[in-house]
Amino acid sequence: MNTTARTLRSSVVATGAGLLLAAAGAVLAPAAMAVPTDTMPPALSVSTAAPAEIGLGGLPVGFTTTASNTGAYDTSAARLIYRIDGGSGLPPNALSLQYRLDGTAWKTVPLTYDDAEFSGELPETFPLAAGKSRTVQLRLGLPMGSPHDGDSNGGTNRLKLTTMISYGVSGAANDTDVDTVQVHGLSTRLFGVPATAVAGGPGVTFRATVTNPTASAYENVTDVLFTNRHTTVQVQRSGKWTTLKPVASSAEPDVYGFDVIGKDASLAAHSSTSAKVRVTYRKDAPVGKTTVSPCAIVNEGSIPFRGTTSCGPPASVTVKAASATGTATPTPSATSTTSAGSASPLPTTAGAAATATPSGMTAQLARTGSGGVSVAAVAAAGLVATGAGALGFTAVRRRRGRA
Repeated sequence: MNTTARTLRSSVVATGAGLLLAAAGAVLAPAAMAVPTDTMPPALSVSTAAPAEIGLGGLPVGFTTTASNTGAYDTSAARLIYRIDGGSGLPPNALSLQYRLDGTAWKTVPLTYDDAEFSGELPETFPLAAGKSRTVQLRLGLPMGSPHDGDSNGGTNRLKLTTMISYGVSGAANDTDVDTVQVHGLSTRLFGVPATAVAGGPGVTFRATVTNPTASAYENVTDVLFTNRHTTVQVQRSGKWTTLKPVASSAEPDVYGFDVIGKDASLAAHSSTSAKVRVTYRKDAPVGKTTVSPCAIVNEGSIPFRGTTSCGPPASVTVKAASATGTATPTPSATSTTSAGSASPLPTTAGAAATATPSGMTAQLARTGSGGVSVAAVAAAGLVATGAGALGFTAVRRRRGRA
């Protein structure tokens, strides 16, 4: 009986303990099985308000990306990833991307370049609570090199900008946004160039204009007027004529360039600048047809005429000999009233035998020398009067070798 009672008591105790454990288990089990909300997948979306356009060789243009969490779970580490495709015409140092999450300081998004595409991720992640959004400030540019070391080949007329959002250390993109950014360049043009000039006679006057049609500001702009070595070039500044110093390349010593707006000028977005120019042909200038030609060069370095280059159409001038009875009067150009709206900018750094696209973008890289003015470019139209030499000019663009 004692044995039975002991057994019954043990049974009751064991059963009671079991009931207590069961009750405790009923309370503890949900807590033990609960998963932190940060490990649950958030529902992320992304939207980029990309710039409509940027300038080739210009300063970066601002835009925004908005990251949103439309789900019920937070994330502590939202990630933004960018892919930018400009085609095979851009060199590896052509593009820049900057961002700022807080404060006023801009930070660089490290970019890699592979198979004609730039890619990079914001170095910083950020928390994004359920139902919340966050807007990130960014800047996109096509500097085409660095200050005073501009790329002298390459170009594009548009960028494909892809934005992706993810979370955590790694994982597939939760959402993607794709935008197209147009690319344009500086436009340079001559207005009112007389059709004739007289060797040893009075100079011919006209206006040289550089226009920035883009949303990018520009720095280190040099507008070069190319003539032959038989000329003197002056610009009017503060009502007085100032004689410019000619610049020549060792590759083409008979081609003179003159910085008509001053070296390393700045241009605001959607702005222009111009200079009144006077070109005098000396007595030893060969008679016949010649040209004056404008090119805008961004970030020209120590080698003359090498940088990110856009050239405008040349203007023809027929140099005549002085008459026996006196100096002839220059004849006005038939194209002197051409409007600025007819300018055809060439926003590329590629010297080209290629045909330009409808946007003015040269579609093919040049195969030229590395020492300044392209020999091929200077062979097409007479900078030296016809019959007096073989030099000519279409555009001053050259290919630069990089390590």
